[in-house]
Amino acid sequence: MADAIKKLNQKLDKAFGGRFAARAERQHTVLEGESGDWSEIVAAGYLAAKNNKGSAGLVNLIRYTGEVPPFRMPEIEDDALEGAAPDVLVIGGGIIGCAIARELTRLKLDVLLVEKECDVALHASSRNDGVVHPGLDLINKKKLKYQYNHRGNALYDQLCEELQVAFERRGQYLAFPKKMPVFALHVMKRFWRRLDVPSKVMRRAEAEAQLPGMNAGLERLMFFPTAAHVCPYGMTIALAENAIQNGARVSLNTAALSMETEGGSIKSVRTNRGTIRPRLVINAAGTFSEDIAAMAGDRFFSIHPRRGTNSILDKKATAQVSHETVAAMFTGGNRLLESGGTHTKGGGIVMTAHHNLLLGPDALETPDREDFSTHPESIHNMFSKQKKASERLNQGQIITYFTGVRAPTYEEDFVVRKGLYTKNLIHAAGMQSPGVTAAPAVAEDIAAWTAEMLNAAPNENFDPVRPAIINAAELPELERSALIRENPDYGVILCRCEQISKGEILAAMRRLLPCDSVDGIKRRVRAGMGRCQGGFCGPQVAQIIAEELHIPLSQVRKSGRGSEILFGSIKEGVGA
Repeated sequence: MADAIKKLNQKLDKAFGGRFAARAERQHTVLEGESGDWSEIVAAGYLAAKNNKGSAGLVNLIRYTGEVPPFRMPEIEDDALEGAAPDVLVIGGGIIGCAIARELTRLKLDVLLVEKECDVALHASSRNDGVVHPGLDLINKKKLKYQYNHRGNALYDQLCEELQVAFERRGQYLAFPKKMPVFALHVMKRFWRRLDVPSKVMRRAEAEAQLPGMNAGLERLMFFPTAAHVCPYGMTIALAENAIQNGARVSLNTAALSMETEGGSIKSVRTNRGTIRPRLVINAAGTFSEDIAAMAGDRFFSIHPRRGTNSILDKKATAQVSHETVAAMFTGGNRLLESGGTHTKGGGIVMTAHHNLLLGPDALETPDREDFSTHPESIHNMFSKQKKASERLNQGQIITYFTGVRAPTYEEDFVVRKGLYTKNLIHAAGMQSPGVTAAPAVAEDIAAWTAEMLNAAPNENFDPVRPAIINAAELPELERSALIRENPDYGVILCRCEQISKGEILAAMRRLLPCDSVDGIKRRVRAGMGRCQGGFCGPQVAQIIAEELHIPLSQVRKSGRGSEILFGSIKEGVGA
């Protein structure tokens, strides 16, 4: 390894003038130095990862001298978990952590999942496009991304049926201009066949019914039938609820702060809600997974946060533009295939599981792991790019937009493995795209390793079915009438855009997984997801939350800490 480190330092010296250096530490490589340019730090990480021969991983410790806000801590501090001794502690309530927790309940184990936010799926798992990827951009079969994507894609049909989550396998298109010769598409088809990705060469006439609004210059298409769409936050919530049904515990507003280790094993995990003593820890902490690894004495990888912005369009735009995913590969910025120095995707046009069009995401490196800010240039650039696929797109169709932060490693691959230096630890890290697709397969492997490590027996009482909240608007007329007669709250429509009733909102609040905020209701039953974005139903939803929780209206929150919607009574202010 010494020769490899020497050669790596020569490359770093040439590229960065001797300001950064690499050294070996145990079985991995460490980068050191400092810089006020985050893009330079990321570039050094990529260079080192590409030339990190014979090493188990790369830890980028180059210090960023700019300002980065501290991570958001839960406001709660108590001893609710003091002395808890679960068999397995899962850290992270995204789709990966919740899928793992659910899969672990197939075993006779005491499972505890902790999440630092007030709800599950508040980071990347609610801030992505929900595409279940066919794998057309994963060209290296040795990578975990490739392996878990293909396995996970095949598991989604049954998983969504069991959890009663909206899922449609509508396929994905790539569109090309007329000048692209048809034989080139057949060459591509053979290429994807070697990657086990089914595809079909199509002409425009075959696809026009599914792709209204496609620009006239696009004549050649590739169709990938295994692509699908799922609601990512809906899936995460469903996984968590089913895990709880089967005996798992979920503790929200709970952050892992430090760990006590001894003899290469984790002895305890200190949180803001007490000290936990698990037999096994599973690291599914997203952009914070490198911190959890460091606490456990098992850091051999680094995460460099990557921000991406998506725009959601009014449902009226769906019929005007497209019914499927379209990525116009001919556009210069669309880098869909992994290649030297290319680690981003150019985004696309996606119809979500709830039939809105989504444009995005872009990809921008950021030192802030909770940088959910949205910038006009991100939206403008994405529309400019995708108008090459459909000129009918315009920013006036946007009803909302959001930004998510992915968690890639410098190796651009998942880290799904048992601890390298720590015995009772399993990592599910580096879970950027296609993390949603991979989640069920990752959970299967981690549950299998857990059963082996803890000698766990199967849980014969495991129930894979999670009943969904009734959507009254989707019921046949006679069934809906009967439901309203039984419970009149289902006849009180509060969200006009999505036709959501008071009965559905109350049902969401009375589930096993706590839901006590306006956005929590929004993620579960879509009240406020329509064109007016809660302008009509928001105040009524807040009133229902106050009544159900027996709290003043001024204490109702949009989401987490500091998001109270109201400041107080107007009359009190006037009389002061």
